[in-house]
Amino acid sequence: MGADFADTSSRSSDDDDDDPEAALNPGGDEDGNVAPLFRLNRLPPGRQDANSALLPGEGSVMSVYMMMHRIRRLVMAAVDDTYTLDELRAPHMDLQVVRPLVDRLYNPEDPAIVYCLVANRVQFLRPRSSEAAHQGMNEARATLCELLATRILRRFYEDHPGRSGLLLLANILVSGFDPCDTAPESVRSRRPQWAIQERGGHERKLTAFELAIISESKLLIKSPACQLVVDAVYKGVVVYTPLSFVDFLPDHYKYHPVSLYEPRRAAILNHRRLIVPQLRNGIELMHFALLLILYMLTVAHYGFGSDMAGVRVYETIFNIFTAGWVLEQFAAVVEHGWEVHVQNLWSFLDVTFVAIYGAYGLVRAVELLFTDDDYYALPVLCTAAPVLLTRVAFTVMPDNIVFIALHAMMRDFTRLTFIAIWCFAGFVVGLLFLARTSGEGSLNAGVTWATITKWLLWIWFGLDGTGIERAADFHLILGPTLIITFAFLGNTLFLTILVAILTNTFSKIISNEAAEIQFRRAVLTFQGVKSDAIFSYPPPFNIAALMILLPLKFLVGPLAFHHINVAAIRAVNAPILLLIGLWERRRVWARRSKSSRLRSWRYFPGLSPHGDIQVVFASEPPPEVVDALEKMDALHEVNAANRMLTVQSPKDVRGAASAVRRRRTSNSSSIRRFEA
Repeated sequence: MGADFADTSSRSSDDDDDDPEAALNPGGDEDGNVAPLFRLNRLPPGRQDANSALLPGEGSVMSVYMMMHRIRRLVMAAVDDTYTLDELRAPHMDLQVVRPLVDRLYNPEDPAIVYCLVANRVQFLRPRSSEAAHQGMNEARATLCELLATRILRRFYEDHPGRSGLLLLANILVSGFDPCDTAPESVRSRRPQWAIQERGGHERKLTAFELAIISESKLLIKSPACQLVVDAVYKGVVVYTPLSFVDFLPDHYKYHPVSLYEPRRAAILNHRRLIVPQLRNGIELMHFALLLILYMLTVAHYGFGSDMAGVRVYETIFNIFTAGWVLEQFAAVVEHGWEVHVQNLWSFLDVTFVAIYGAYGLVRAVELLFTDDDYYALPVLCTAAPVLLTRVAFTVMPDNIVFIALHAMMRDFTRLTFIAIWCFAGFVVGLLFLARTSGEGSLNAGVTWATITKWLLWIWFGLDGTGIERAADFHLILGPTLIITFAFLGNTLFLTILVAILTNTFSKIISNEAAEIQFRRAVLTFQGVKSDAIFSYPPPFNIAALMILLPLKFLVGPLAFHHINVAAIRAVNAPILLLIGLWERRRVWARRSKSSRLRSWRYFPGLSPHGDIQVVFASEPPPEVVDALEKMDALHEVNAANRMLTVQSPKDVRGAASAVRRRRTSNSSSIRRFEA
């Protein structure tokens, strides 16, 4: 895919550097988006004969399908052993493996290379029983794919500076690519044939950014080039239409490519600003705050013994709003998939609250249909208080390393707890059968699985020893044996393993703190960009939109439905859209005023206490100074010293060190002669 960007802005280059939200050219659509000017020279997708998979012709680049298999062959040939990231980045491996592959694969006309590399990383990390013996080698190959993607993305970043480079990087990371591009018909026929919503030719496409999140490519995500795009997308400087699998309320009449946003050219009520991650996070925080307030009012009135009529009013408002909030969360899971959703810090808290709210709704429905009591459903709802209040902390401080570590440790803790419960159930069943077969008559009549469970729990937490005292009642020998075995396994082995696993997870996260924070911010940014129109309606208006607009979609044409949907979104969100439009326009004006003052300050270094330093580095040194510096330190010798680091044998190391000492002595003599 070739990209020829043209900057036809009428303003000066200084204004361009100080205003990252400025447009590349005076044109733009009605939403204020200015798309890059580039041409696509990829192989025609209709060519699926045997010759279409050969080398691309002049003016075109290799198809995604061909590039994916080419990368796979090269990586498998380059790595045939287990390597860590540090070993792959060692000087000799970097010179012999990484750099040649980067030089071979890098093509400034093809932004799909990074996507193909990350796609291969996902495939190498996929566990397969047939390749269990080569799992370590596949992990090394996946690491190499991530390292190559990072290096190639950095080359794109270095070769394309400015806003045109930002657009190119955004196209590389958030533009969708079809993995079966120009694939043979035999491959296309094996694709899953589930129902796909029509998206104007953008069906079944994935982005490199999404694959990087799924494969946890933290080295790629924390790179400066990727962080530049993440920051631009998060702030709404770069806008695009995201690709999703299924939408609850699809409105794909318009497709907006990756482009820059110019607030001055956009409508004052720009409904597409509702999917900007920075603004979206603020809106979702207000929704959650309102949910928490309604929850507190409902539970507090019930707990203080108020009349049930007042409780039902608050409960009704809470249920209506919460139903819309749950719909929004469910749509978020469907939007980008469960694998991406669970990377969010507070995803497990949302799932827990939805489960509690579902249990409350089920009990409440039974009360309304079959009984007249109000004593069972609301106590179930009270158990959600720890979840909601904990989520406040996670939402307010999403970049805190402690909460990031808690999110990672919760997965290990849940997995190990499930294993413990499974083993715990085995002891309960064993003791229950032992009581039925060999216990005394009184024990046979009174013991139940609930009693045995209580005794074992008390032993596990060290609260009571009744189970140990009554162990002989199950069986004189086997009863105490099972109880003591359970006590040893639960209090010694399980707790030791749990502490060791959680400590190891926490130490890994702390050792790579910056990458973890940047990865979570990237996940938050990617999840914030939504394509489903249901997210443009705040709860509980999203329920009304789903009930009214979705049937209407089948009665009117795409253009009419688009106009109706946009009008409804602007009407519902008019105050918020007005504030967003005025704030963004004021922010651009304030930035330009500030940049003008900064430019005038730069032109007067004498007003700064560090002005002398700025004068020294403001221009290149004269030729005679450069010649004198070259006589002191020849740059080609520095490059030779860098190449020397790649030698491996001790003999070569000693010989190279001697050569460096000889050159150092010669340089010292030259410096003394120059000074004389």
